Amino acid sequence: MSSANDVNSKRAGPFEEKVQTWQDGLESGIRGLGKGSWARIVKMARKPSSLEFRQTCIVCGIGMFILGFIGFVMLVLMDNVLPSFFEWLTN
Repeated sequence: MSSANDVNSKRAGPFEEKVQTWQDGLESGIRGLGKGSWARIVKMARKPSSLEFRQTCIVCGIGMFILGFIGFVMLVLMDNVLPSFFEWLTN
């Protein structure tokens, strides 16, 4: 059986070697996933309560509103208040 593997490995080109190296690296990384800091984070993770989820949604919504308002203010400034200053952007 090992002689058949030797023949196949001799016929394998550089592409197959690269793919095998990539696959070996990927598999070793997945094997080590259960150890270290990632495993600790996954073990500590839990489903948020409805109150936590609602608070997170509210905070994210406020952030999106603030960013949208800043963008709107910049648009008004560029179009109405200081068009000559921002003219170089449109040319």
